[in-house]
Amino acid sequence: MEHLILYFFLFITVILSGSSLFLFKTENPKVLKLLLAFSGAFLLAISFLNLVPEIFEKKTANIGVFILIGFVLQLLLELLTKGIEHGHGHAHECEEKHDHSDHFPKVAPIGLMIGICIHAFLEGMPIVESFNQQVQHSLTVGIIIHNIPISIVLMSIFMQRGMTKRRAIVYLAFFALMTPAGSILSNFISSEMTGNLSSYFDMILGVVVGIFLHVSTSILFETSENHQYNIQKFITVLLGIGISFLIPMH
Repeated sequence: MEHLILYFFLFITVILSGSSLFLFKTENPKVLKLLLAFSGAFLLAISFLNLVPEIFEKKTANIGVFILIGFVLQLLLELLTKGIEHGHGHAHECEEKHDHSDHFPKVAPIGLMIGICIHAFLEGMPIVESFNQQVQHSLTVGIIIHNIPISIVLMSIFMQRGMTKRRAIVYLAFFALMTPAGSILSNFISSEMTGNLSSYFDMILGVVVGIFLHVSTSILFETSENHQYNIQKFITVLLGIGISFLIPMH
Protein backbone atom coordinates (compact mmCIF):
# COMPACT_ATOMS: atom_id res chain seq x y z
CA MET A 1 0.00 0.00 0.00
CA GLU A 2 2.82 2.38 0.89
CA HIS A 3 4.47 1.82 -2.47
CA LEU A 4 1.21 2.55 -4.26
CA ILE A 5 1.18 5.95 -2.54
CA LEU A 6 4.78 6.56 -3.60
CA TYR A 7 3.91 5.59 -7.18
CA PHE A 8 0.95 7.94 -7.16
CA PHE A 9 3.06 10.90 -6.08
CA LEU A 10 5.81 10.04 -8.56
CA PHE A 11 3.22 9.90 -11.37
CA ILE A 12 1.02 12.86 -10.47
CA THR A 13 3.94 15.23 -9.89
CA VAL A 14 5.11 14.72 -13.46
CA ILE A 15 1.62 15.22 -14.89
CA LEU A 16 0.89 18.36 -12.85
CA SER A 17 4.31 19.89 -13.51
CA GLY A 18 4.12 19.33 -17.25
CA SER A 19 0.50 20.50 -17.42
CA SER A 20 1.37 23.69 -15.51
CA LEU A 21 2.77 24.94 -18.82
CA PHE A 22 -0.78 25.52 -20.02
CA LEU A 23 -1.78 27.56 -16.96
CA PHE A 24 1.37 29.42 -15.95
CA LYS A 25 4.55 30.54 -17.66
CA THR A 26 6.59 27.84 -15.98
CA GLU A 27 8.81 27.51 -19.06
CA ASN A 28 10.11 31.01 -18.32
CA PRO A 29 13.93 30.63 -18.25
CA LYS A 30 14.34 32.51 -14.96
CA VAL A 31 11.75 30.33 -13.24
CA LEU A 32 13.31 27.17 -14.65
CA LYS A 33 16.82 28.19 -13.66
CA LEU A 34 15.70 28.57 -10.05
CA LEU A 35 13.78 25.27 -10.13
CA LEU A 36 16.81 23.55 -11.58
CA ALA A 37 19.18 25.12 -9.05
CA PHE A 38 16.92 24.03 -6.20
CA SER A 39 16.54 20.47 -7.49
CA GLY A 40 20.26 20.15 -8.22
CA ALA A 41 21.22 21.29 -4.73
CA PHE A 42 18.63 18.97 -3.18
CA LEU A 43 19.81 15.95 -5.20
CA LEU A 44 23.45 16.61 -4.32
CA ALA A 45 22.62 17.01 -0.63
CA ILE A 46 20.54 13.83 -0.27
CA SER A 47 23.19 11.91 -2.20
CA PHE A 48 25.86 12.82 0.33
CA LEU A 49 23.66 12.81 3.43
CA ASN A 50 21.50 9.74 2.80
CA LEU A 51 22.42 7.65 -0.21
CA VAL A 52 26.23 7.52 -0.18
CA PRO A 53 26.43 6.58 3.55
CA GLU A 54 23.89 3.78 2.95
CA ILE A 55 25.84 2.08 0.17
CA PHE A 56 29.28 2.47 1.74
CA GLU A 57 28.09 1.25 5.14
CA LYS A 58 27.31 -2.16 3.62
CA LYS A 59 30.90 -2.41 2.33
CA THR A 60 29.73 -4.01 -0.91
CA ALA A 61 32.79 -4.85 -2.99
CA ASN A 62 33.77 -2.27 -5.60
CA ILE A 63 30.68 -0.14 -4.96
CA GLY A 64 32.59 2.91 -6.18
CA VAL A 65 32.76 1.27 -9.60
CA PHE A 66 28.96 1.24 -9.80
CA ILE A 67 28.78 4.93 -8.87
CA LEU A 68 31.21 5.59 -11.72
CA ILE A 69 29.12 3.40 -14.05
CA GLY A 70 26.04 5.50 -13.23
CA PHE A 71 27.98 8.70 -13.92
CA VAL A 72 29.20 7.44 -17.31
CA LEU A 73 25.82 5.92 -18.16
CA GLN A 74 24.22 9.33 -17.72
CA LEU A 75 26.77 10.74 -20.17
CA LEU A 76 25.72 8.08 -22.70
CA LEU A 77 22.01 8.79 -22.17
CA GLU A 78 22.66 12.44 -22.96
CA LEU A 79 23.58 11.43 -26.50
CA LEU A 80 19.83 10.87 -26.82
CA THR A 81 18.45 13.50 -24.46
CA LYS A 82 21.00 16.29 -25.11
CA GLY A 83 21.06 16.97 -21.36
CA ILE A 84 17.37 17.70 -20.89
CA GLU A 85 17.65 16.05 -17.44
CA HIS A 86 19.56 19.06 -16.17
CA GLY A 87 18.01 21.76 -18.34
CA HIS A 88 20.87 21.94 -20.82
CA GLY A 89 20.13 24.07 -23.82
CA HIS A 90 17.07 25.66 -22.25
CA ALA A 91 17.34 28.32 -19.60
CA HIS A 92 20.98 29.26 -20.15
CA GLU A 93 20.86 29.46 -23.95
CA CYS A 94 17.47 31.15 -23.95
CA GLU A 95 18.61 34.01 -21.75
CA GLU A 96 21.71 34.53 -23.87
CA LYS A 97 19.68 34.69 -27.09
CA HIS A 98 16.63 36.46 -25.63
CA ASP A 99 14.63 34.23 -27.92
CA HIS A 100 11.84 32.09 -26.51
CA SER A 101 10.69 30.73 -29.86
CA ASP A 102 13.34 28.05 -30.41
CA HIS A 103 15.48 27.70 -27.33
CA PHE A 104 15.65 23.92 -27.09
CA PRO A 105 18.37 21.67 -28.50
CA LYS A 106 17.48 19.89 -31.72
CA VAL A 107 16.50 16.51 -30.38
CA ALA A 108 14.15 13.94 -31.88
CA PRO A 109 11.16 13.32 -29.58
CA ILE A 110 11.50 9.52 -29.90
CA GLY A 111 15.20 9.56 -29.06
CA LEU A 112 14.50 11.95 -26.22
CA MET A 113 11.77 9.67 -24.85
CA ILE A 114 14.00 6.60 -25.00
CA GLY A 115 16.82 8.33 -23.15
CA ILE A 116 14.69 10.06 -20.53
CA CYS A 117 12.63 6.91 -19.88
CA ILE A 118 15.76 4.80 -19.30
CA HIS A 119 16.95 7.52 -16.91
CA ALA A 120 13.64 7.48 -15.00
CA PHE A 121 13.41 3.67 -15.01
CA LEU A 122 16.85 3.30 -13.43
CA GLU A 123 16.01 5.89 -10.77
CA GLY A 124 13.05 3.79 -9.68
CA MET A 125 14.91 0.49 -9.33
CA PRO A 126 16.27 1.07 -5.79
CA ILE A 127 12.74 1.75 -4.47
CA VAL A 128 12.14 -1.74 -3.12
CA GLU A 129 9.97 -2.87 -0.20
CA SER A 130 12.75 -4.93 1.38
CA PHE A 131 15.23 -2.05 1.17
CA ASN A 132 15.93 0.63 3.81
CA GLN A 133 12.66 2.64 4.01
CA GLN A 134 14.39 5.84 5.09
CA VAL A 135 16.62 5.69 2.03
CA GLN A 136 13.62 4.89 -0.17
CA HIS A 137 11.77 7.97 1.08
CA SER A 138 14.72 10.33 0.57
CA LEU A 139 15.29 8.86 -2.89
CA THR A 140 11.61 9.26 -3.79
CA VAL A 141 11.48 12.87 -2.63
CA GLY A 142 14.66 13.58 -4.60
CA ILE A 143 13.18 12.06 -7.78
CA ILE A 144 9.92 13.99 -7.35
CA ILE A 145 11.73 17.32 -6.97
CA HIS A 146 14.07 16.46 -9.83
CA ASN A 147 11.13 15.59 -12.11
CA ILE A 148 9.38 18.95 -11.72
CA PRO A 149 11.68 20.97 -14.02
CA ILE A 150 12.24 17.94 -16.29
CA SER A 151 8.49 17.62 -16.87
CA ILE A 152 8.17 21.31 -17.72
CA VAL A 153 11.06 21.13 -20.19
CA LEU A 154 9.68 17.94 -21.77
CA MET A 155 6.23 19.41 -22.28
CA SER A 156 7.76 22.60 -23.68
CA ILE A 157 9.75 20.57 -26.22
CA PHE A 158 6.73 18.54 -27.23
CA MET A 159 4.62 21.65 -27.79
CA GLN A 160 7.42 23.43 -29.62
CA ARG A 161 7.73 20.44 -31.96
CA GLY A 162 4.08 20.89 -32.90
CA MET A 163 2.49 18.04 -30.93
CA THR A 164 -1.14 18.27 -29.93
CA LYS A 165 -1.80 18.70 -26.21
CA ARG A 166 -3.37 15.25 -26.04
CA ARG A 167 -0.38 13.52 -27.62
CA ALA A 168 2.08 15.51 -25.49
CA ILE A 169 0.27 14.51 -22.30
CA VAL A 170 0.28 10.83 -23.41
CA TYR A 171 4.07 11.04 -23.88
CA LEU A 172 4.39 12.76 -20.52
CA ALA A 173 2.27 10.08 -18.83
CA PHE A 174 4.46 7.36 -20.33
CA PHE A 175 7.53 9.09 -18.85
CA ALA A 176 5.71 9.40 -15.51
CA LEU A 177 5.19 5.63 -15.41
CA MET A 178 8.86 4.78 -15.86
CA THR A 179 10.07 5.31 -12.30
CA PRO A 180 7.23 3.22 -10.81
CA ALA A 181 7.96 0.59 -13.49
CA GLY A 182 11.60 0.39 -12.39
CA SER A 183 10.48 -0.06 -8.80
CA ILE A 184 7.94 -2.74 -9.76
CA LEU A 185 10.62 -4.71 -11.63
CA SER A 186 12.97 -4.61 -8.63
CA ASN A 187 10.18 -5.67 -6.27
CA PHE A 188 9.44 -8.60 -8.61
CA ILE A 189 13.12 -9.58 -8.63
CA SER A 190 13.18 -9.29 -4.83
CA SER A 191 10.18 -11.60 -4.45
CA GLU A 192 11.31 -14.19 -6.98
CA MET A 193 15.04 -14.46 -6.35
CA THR A 194 16.97 -15.85 -3.44
CA GLY A 195 20.49 -15.12 -2.30
CA ASN A 196 22.30 -11.94 -1.37
CA LEU A 197 19.88 -9.38 -2.78
CA SER A 198 21.28 -6.68 -0.50
CA SER A 199 24.46 -6.41 -2.58
CA TYR A 200 22.38 -6.39 -5.78
CA PHE A 201 20.32 -3.42 -4.62
CA ASP A 202 23.40 -1.64 -3.26
CA MET A 203 24.86 -1.84 -6.77
CA ILE A 204 21.65 -0.45 -8.29
CA LEU A 205 21.64 2.38 -5.75
CA GLY A 206 25.29 3.02 -6.58
CA VAL A 207 24.39 3.47 -10.25
CA VAL A 208 21.57 5.87 -9.32
CA VAL A 209 23.91 7.86 -7.05
CA GLY A 210 26.30 8.19 -9.99
CA ILE A 211 23.43 9.49 -12.15
CA PHE A 212 22.40 11.92 -9.41
CA LEU A 213 25.95 13.22 -8.97
CA HIS A 214 26.29 13.87 -12.70
CA VAL A 215 22.89 15.54 -13.03
CA SER A 216 23.17 17.64 -9.87
CA THR A 217 26.67 18.96 -10.56
CA SER A 218 25.73 19.71 -14.17
CA ILE A 219 22.67 21.63 -12.97
CA LEU A 220 24.66 23.68 -10.49
CA PHE A 221 27.20 24.68 -13.14
CA GLU A 222 24.76 25.26 -15.99
CA THR A 223 22.34 27.42 -14.01
CA SER A 224 25.09 29.98 -13.47
CA GLU A 225 26.07 32.80 -15.77
CA ASN A 226 29.74 32.43 -16.71
CA HIS A 227 29.96 30.01 -13.77
CA GLN A 228 29.20 32.80 -11.29
CA TYR A 229 26.20 32.74 -8.97
CA ASN A 230 24.11 35.76 -8.22
CA ILE A 231 22.58 36.11 -4.77
CA GLN A 232 19.16 34.82 -5.89
CA LYS A 233 20.58 31.52 -7.18
CA PHE A 234 22.89 31.21 -4.19
CA ILE A 235 19.94 31.51 -1.81
CA THR A 236 18.00 28.97 -3.90
CA VAL A 237 20.89 26.50 -3.66
CA LEU A 238 21.14 27.02 0.10
CA LEU A 239 17.37 26.46 0.35
CA GLY A 240 17.63 23.18 -1.55
CA ILE A 241 20.45 22.00 0.71
CA GLY A 242 18.65 23.21 3.83
CA ILE A 243 15.41 21.41 3.02
CA SER A 244 17.34 18.17 2.49
CA PHE A 245 18.11 18.25 6.23
CA LEU A 246 14.38 17.87 6.93
CA ILE A 247 14.71 14.30 5.69
CA PRO A 248 16.12 12.12 8.49
CA MET A 249 19.76 11.37 7.76
CA HIS A 250 21.08 7.87 7.37
